[in-house]
Amino acid sequence: MKFDLTNLRGDITGGITAGVVALPLALALGVASGLGPMAGMYGAIAVGFFAALFGGTGPQISGPTGPMVVVLAGLFASLSGDAALIFTAVMLAGVIQVAFGLFGLGHYIRLVPYPVISGFMTGIGVIIIILQMNPLLGHDSPSGTLGALGNLPAALSDVHFINLLLGIGTLAMVYTWPARFGRYLPAPLAALIAGTVVAFFALDVPVLGDIPTGLPELQMPVFGGEQIFLVVEAAVILAILGSLDSLLTSLVADNMTRERHQSNRELIGQGIGNTAAGLIGGIAGAGATMRTVVNIRTGGRTRISGMVHALVLLAVALGLGPLASNIPMAVLAGILVKVGLDIIDWSYLKRAHQGPRWDLLLMALVLVLTIFVDLITAVGVGVVLAALAFVKQVAKLQIDRLRNLPEHLDSEEDKEILQRHHDAIALFEFSGPLSFGAAADLGHHVREHSEAGSRILILDFSSVPYLDLSAALAVETIAADARDSGRALYLAGMNEEVRSVLAKMNGGLPGDGQFRDRSEALRVAEKALRDRGDGGLGDLAPAGA
Repeated sequence: MKFDLTNLRGDITGGITAGVVALPLALALGVASGLGPMAGMYGAIAVGFFAALFGGTGPQISGPTGPMVVVLAGLFASLSGDAALIFTAVMLAGVIQVAFGLFGLGHYIRLVPYPVISGFMTGIGVIIIILQMNPLLGHDSPSGTLGALGNLPAALSDVHFINLLLGIGTLAMVYTWPARFGRYLPAPLAALIAGTVVAFFALDVPVLGDIPTGLPELQMPVFGGEQIFLVVEAAVILAILGSLDSLLTSLVADNMTRERHQSNRELIGQGIGNTAAGLIGGIAGAGATMRTVVNIRTGGRTRISGMVHALVLLAVALGLGPLASNIPMAVLAGILVKVGLDIIDWSYLKRAHQGPRWDLLLMALVLVLTIFVDLITAVGVGVVLAALAFVKQVAKLQIDRLRNLPEHLDSEEDKEILQRHHDAIALFEFSGPLSFGAAADLGHHVREHSEAGSRILILDFSSVPYLDLSAALAVETIAADARDSGRALYLAGMNEEVRSVLAKMNGGLPGDGQFRDRSEALRVAEKALRDRGDGGLGDLAPAGA
């Protein structure tokens, strides 16, 4: 495996800063899971190192995340704190993620539209800022966005002004740190060191405090028993949540670095990381957006930065905790407020009013759901709504072009035939792949735009590469309507795939005739009208149909 050493200095500084930022999060999320702070540390170390080593997103920082911890906390309660079974679920989730990657499921996440990504990014930025308001004011931050907002009035009524000044000073230093120095010492890391030194010698402000240290014990998977179904169910949920969380973070990283991640490789790396985490008694993790952004903003670009981040946490776990324990919470808060402001999608927000209104509404909805509900719900709702809107637009385009109008035909002979028999022949040309979105209205539009006296309907499939079940059944409905109204139905221009679908779904090709192209169908229709005059439906069916 090759390593890119061209950005080694940036990767080291980015990894160190991300590691320091990840430290309190790993401890807190470990406690929230029910398994203890060191479980959070070990999870951050294992997932952070192996996901970076084997993953497909260069600057991605992985570790415990909120959605994963919620599942683990629920499993902890359901299993009455049986750690062996919980770690088994973590390992099994990792194996499932590896399978996701091997089966190529990672590519589908690239279908997430930009308004959803923008809303997600901006929501994460707002969450970061909200969660840092209480530490800036000198108070502990409750878990969750709503908890942090709810505690703000009490914090504002009892402001720790020295703490606030330290946080604001840190934020100001990050913004004003000279660029020429930033090449050697990134602004966030410089502010971290300066704020810690000043607070250590001169200020009485809240700090990270005592950090437990020690080596992990090997955990072996446990299978069997009545509770195995809970373990498997939790593992599947962890695998899905972790995959979504990681690949969404990969998209954020792509947006910031203008590079492109390898989705399936990233899933394999995340799976290996989670399997390793379970083996050493760590909680499950995923790509962490905030820590990834910190890494990128402070210079990280390659997998080395994620590995350095994990090694920093390992060093803390092995005994360097006393140094990190002196870092003031206000300093971290100041750095993270800058990170939050940076990740907000200001570029889109400035131009949003000039674009489609639907995209703005979708972005706003995802933003609100990200802040007040959770990331997975926000993205899930956003993707579903975006997909439905796209299907509706495509269906409208297909239906709008489904008209009995000969003017656009490029064949003069075809135009003349339709002009001579405009009251007897109705030609409908389908455009593009026929989807379920258009299927519901196909029959209605054919009836609506057919001349009252038309005796032959021609459906031209020349521009249709494929159709789905809904569209095939809609064609069957059109054929039934034609038969009931005494009209003949000709099908033209079908490729083999369209022909096969129509034949299989309808027990044979519907209608009264099938032709190579539109021109042949029109000529046969004209001949049938001339030769057989006012005959009935059967008279208008071409020979051999």
